[in-house]
Amino acid sequence: MSTFNVITTDRLLIRTLEMKDKDAFFRYRAMPEVYKYQSWRPEDISEVEKFISDNLTVVPNTNDSWLQVAISLKDGQLVGDVGIHFLYDGFQAELGYTLSPEFQGKGYASEAVRAVIDYLFTGLGKHRITGSVDPDNLKSIKLLENLGFRKEAHFIKSYRMNDAWYDDCVYAILADEWK
Repeated sequence: MSTFNVITTDRLLIRTLEMKDKDAFFRYRAMPEVYKYQSWRPEDISEVEKFISDNLTVVPNTNDSWLQVAISLKDGQLVGDVGIHFLYDGFQAELGYTLSPEFQGKGYASEAVRAVIDYLFTGLGKHRITGSVDPDNLKSIKLLENLGFRKEAHFIKSYRMNDAWYDDCVYAILADEWK
């Protein structure tokens, strides 16, 4: 069972993704505008149930593990999620984030990602955090840049998804750059 401590922000709770979230998680993760830039797209609710069940066994900060945490309003309503890849070296992490379209444009993603970054740097002592993003995903790039990330690489047709090749940009920030 995951032992991720809940992170509280002004408007949000960042917590372990739970089975009670499955319907909302499936609803937004199955939207074409959401999975456009993502490699995982759930086909049915049983796939989501397995994903959440597997995710509940992840121990946070275990090298080379992925942990998906929920972004929820204070009343518990799921509005999105953040994926944390604890890299094999123990000093770095990679982030990914998804927000339901109906909750976009309200600052929730920035608020949640900022809180997770603070948890990784301040709480877990990580040295470096990266984000991998499609160069056409301008909203995601803007979020990273607004949080202080810099573009470190642009790989040409380096990522294969849905039988096609895509470019991939890597953004990063170091602990000593975090405000």
